[in-house]
Amino acid sequence: MNTHRTETVVNPDGTLLLKDLPFQPGDVVEVFIQKPTSSPISKEQGAYSLRGTAIRYDEPTAPVAEDDWTALR
Repeated sequence: MNTHRTETVVNPDGTLLLKDLPFQPGDVVEVFIQKPTSSPISKEQGAYSLRGTAIRYDEPTAPVAEDDWTALR
């Protein structure tokens, strides 16, 4: 099975135009339409939006969830 993935925008009249498909004219194809579940990352936001932000650790060597251990006794 040859699978091809592409993204496009629905035209105002509710139609889609698919160009440059890797199939031959007359080939039977199966079409699935799916809206993305999450919005794509914009170029302005960037893939690493937290890069360069300040990082601060409060008591980095303190045990994690120390109070939870005493609650289990």
